[in-house]
Amino acid sequence: MSAPRPAAMRPEPNPAFDAWKAQFRGRALSAGLPESVVDTALNGAGFLPDVIERDRRQAEFTRTLEDYITVIAVSDERLAAGRAALSRHAATLRAIEARYGVEAEVITAVWGLESRYGTERGELPVISATATLAFEGRRGAFFENQLLAALRILQRGDTSADNLRGSWAGAMGHTQFIPTTFEAYAVDFTGNGRRDIWSDDPSDALASAANYLSRMGWRRGEPWGVEVRLPEGFNTGLAGRGSTRAASAWAGLGLRDMNGRAPADHGPASLILPDGPRGPAFLVYRNFGVILRYNNSEFYGIGIGHLSDRLRGGGPIRGEFQPDRFGLRLAERKEMQERLTRAGFDTQGVDGVIGPNSENAIRAYQQAQGQTVTGQPSQALLQQLRQGR
Repeated sequence: MSAPRPAAMRPEPNPAFDAWKAQFRGRALSAGLPESVVDTALNGAGFLPDVIERDRRQAEFTRTLEDYITVIAVSDERLAAGRAALSRHAATLRAIEARYGVEAEVITAVWGLESRYGTERGELPVISATATLAFEGRRGAFFENQLLAALRILQRGDTSADNLRGSWAGAMGHTQFIPTTFEAYAVDFTGNGRRDIWSDDPSDALASAANYLSRMGWRRGEPWGVEVRLPEGFNTGLAGRGSTRAASAWAGLGLRDMNGRAPADHGPASLILPDGPRGPAFLVYRNFGVILRYNNSEFYGIGIGHLSDRLRGGGPIRGEFQPDRFGLRLAERKEMQERLTRAGFDTQGVDGVIGPNSENAIRAYQQAQGQTVTGQPSQALLQQLRQGR
């Protein structure tokens, strides 16, 4: 039996939204959707102002590569849960690998980053969320297309209106497909006649993710990338995904893998330096570009690739992560939060993320010390806290 759903965002009355729905109804019918499907779905669709708020504040925190890898993508918790999921669903994942040519560990890594292995699939009604965002208009055409696709999902019978749930942006199920991606790439792996990516059984969702990666050009048996060391005085202007060279050419420029060997040849490769010229460096291959078709972020691509490597038994990233814009590494930010809280300025948790709670604690501390109140962390502040001042 599924766990009970938490309370979703509450819809609010909005006459302008209701008028928009009436206009959209005509467009949906003109697009060939049945009146019964359109009317049932739109009658149940409410205006969700919190969805608009989330859309407008997506980049609330700036993460360093260290934060993203060690706190989010490949945290101890996510890695342990991934190993358990890989073991628990081994037969299904290996069958999916055999059919679509995408390694089980890669599929599991996508599952882990997209929904924490199915524990965070999203609980918002997709019709309401996409309708709200289409009405709001900032990306109106995009979200109207998602709404039309969601209605076609209901028309086809892959799931019910009540079960058509996802994130605030309409990403759905274990592997967080938006409705248009679902239409193009979702598969019925279980053979029950429905492409059910929402079910507690993740089979269809995992197979759908594998099908997507396969269709984007994934090559089984090839790595996404490899961590490398740069020689002293290396021209970092050669880095960037727009510049590719053969592995032998990179080796000729002095690049070596972390064991001191010339990088293996897996086709044209690009050098990326996501943490700057002093941070970890990676040669990335064709499969890295395929991962980015899922989410066009280098951090995301490294996160998926590195998590899949760890699930295979690989080790952690060995290059030295660089400090954030305040000159602090993750461990130092956590130490600052611990010391602030012990001094009576509660940061509401120790996670290394300097968000509003930590900023308020820093302001209170600075005010108590008679200092200029900035709310910003610094090495000087950490030293003061270490000295008990």
